[in-house]
Amino acid sequence: MKRFVIILTLLMSLAPFTLADEGMWLFEAAPTKKIQAKYGFAPTQAWLDHVRLSSVRFPNGSGSFVSPDGLVFTNHHIGANCLHGLSTGGKDYLKTGFYAKTQAEEAKCPDVELNVLMSTEDVTDKVNAASKPGMSDAEKGTAQRAAMSQIEKDCTTQTGLRCDVVTLYAGSVFHLYRYKKYTDVRLVFAPEFKMAFFGGDPDNFTYPRYDLDITFFRIYENDKPVHLDHYLKWSKTGVSDNELVFVPGNPGSTGRLQTMAQLEYLKDFGYPYSLKVLKRRDDMLKQFSTGSEQKAREAQEDIFGIENSLKAFTGYNAGLVDPKNLAKKRSEEDQLRKTVNADPKLKAEIGDPWTPIDTAEKTMRQIFYPLTYIERMNMFRADEAFTARTLVRVAAEKQKPNGERLREYRDSALASMEQGLFSTAPVYKDLEVALMTEALQEAQDYLGADNATLKKVLADRTPADAAAFYINNSKLDDVAVRKQLYDGGQAAVDASKDPLIVIMRDIDSEARKYRKQYDDEVDAVIRTNGAKVAKAHFSKSGFNEHPDATFTLRLSYGAVKGYTENGKQVPYFTTMGGAFEHAAAHGNKDPYELPESWMKAKSKVNPKTPLNFVHTSDIIGGNSGSPTIDKNAEVVGIIFDGNIQSLPWNFVFDEVQGRAVSVDSRGIMEALRNVYGATELVNELTGAKK
Repeated sequence: MKRFVIILTLLMSLAPFTLADEGMWLFEAAPTKKIQAKYGFAPTQAWLDHVRLSSVRFPNGSGSFVSPDGLVFTNHHIGANCLHGLSTGGKDYLKTGFYAKTQAEEAKCPDVELNVLMSTEDVTDKVNAASKPGMSDAEKGTAQRAAMSQIEKDCTTQTGLRCDVVTLYAGSVFHLYRYKKYTDVRLVFAPEFKMAFFGGDPDNFTYPRYDLDITFFRIYENDKPVHLDHYLKWSKTGVSDNELVFVPGNPGSTGRLQTMAQLEYLKDFGYPYSLKVLKRRDDMLKQFSTGSEQKAREAQEDIFGIENSLKAFTGYNAGLVDPKNLAKKRSEEDQLRKTVNADPKLKAEIGDPWTPIDTAEKTMRQIFYPLTYIERMNMFRADEAFTARTLVRVAAEKQKPNGERLREYRDSALASMEQGLFSTAPVYKDLEVALMTEALQEAQDYLGADNATLKKVLADRTPADAAAFYINNSKLDDVAVRKQLYDGGQAAVDASKDPLIVIMRDIDSEARKYRKQYDDEVDAVIRTNGAKVAKAHFSKSGFNEHPDATFTLRLSYGAVKGYTENGKQVPYFTTMGGAFEHAAAHGNKDPYELPESWMKAKSKVNPKTPLNFVHTSDIIGGNSGSPTIDKNAEVVGIIFDGNIQSLPWNFVFDEVQGRAVSVDSRGIMEALRNVYGATELVNELTGAKK
């Protein structure tokens, strides 16, 4: 579930706020009194600790432990990268699904790292101590990044855990997050793609839905399943109308503190660009897929992600260009400025943070294309090219003191970087060439054919010829070659004749120039002044409300509840029988074609079993795979999407029609038992004897 937004209005004022069930709350600041007042239940500290330690973060979403033997539960689209990576030798687990009846049959994912949050610590004073009076925003940014890297290094050395300093409240607060890391992740069960994404793109961001968007993995250590004290038990009864539910997960990002300058940048520049390039890539990949069944399989995961983003961005852009929405946001910002100017103490502390942010956004517009295509690699867009960049950069960065490195190469991040760098997932040369060809053609359009870096990359070749030269002559698809270059360090990288390594060496200084300009003149300025805007918003309430999402663990809550749309009541749940009816209404044809397994099992399935349901919990992209739990901390479902009315939640929460969408735990059990015959998995989930 990739979530994007329609801009409406910023939710904050100088007084404490929180409408309805809004909030992606820090676990250490859960609104227990508020929940108690509305629902008659207050999570205890023991409850919160148990749920936190039962929650899992995937590289691209969320999940949870659901058995004492390391069983992990998430979405199919969160696990798709593993399914794609395991689909070699003629196998296609995205198409056929997968079920390991025994642990011996469980298949190890090539490059998945899972994180469990063990503890947090407020390190704001330590980070801010690095900033000295008289420093520019750029100098403050450099000093803060160095301090964060040192804190992370010390933490990892002392604890052996993954340690990340997280920025909260637009740069006003810094927390140290300590994670237990698992890297031996094995696939247990996944349904067919047709059932996990039933209804396809037409039904995406809609409701009612009829999807079984689930996957199960198992975590191993020392080649044995881990034993867990904390995991979520499976509910025997599911949910009922208006029932309180919770969502522990890792929402990716929200922008509820963004200024008008930031929103106007997105409206005028960021999103129109994204729509254009995503459409180009979608068309290219669809054309590539017509070449053969194998090519279609190679491109399937990319097409899924791009089309999901395209649909969301289209709705996002529609909200951005609505003058009423921006006029309302502008009015609220003007009022906040007047409030600051009317308070001498607040004015002395905050000054005018809006003008520097506006200047930073203007700088971003000026450097956007070279930053995007040269530094952020949109000129290449092939896995082997990113591998080459990583090898070139890490060799250089490791020679520097930890605090002076680019953040992605700090000591505490290297182990996770190595996990991806040495992945055994297959690399498809034909797909790589197609992706890089399109990227180079696109770079010509946006940078201009006379751009010096682009000319160096092309070397008088056409984009197609250049892509074929770099990809087909590179050996970076071989893990052994990547390890040799990594272990050999700067000397090995300098001596390499691999064409991708050579070109990354040649353009690195130019790429770093744009990275530094972004870090100093955009990121540092927005962080420093965004923190001041946040202080203005929270000047009376303090930092007692939920901060914007940062892809770190949060707790949301809400009620199971339907809604009214176009004068019609939309029930809170759909049924398995409804899935068969939905398929029949569309001729049981793609994307409404039920898998053969479901058609064969139709007579065994109880048609009244709930399959999907909606609730008012506050979610965003990154919450995909988050368990939906009841007050007993039992699994009643799993987040996999939101309806179209939830798209504005990135900036404003409104539960009139906006809903989170979950797969129902009862539908999951019915499908496992009567469609897939996954008896062993059902027994493990229910705690029955094996």
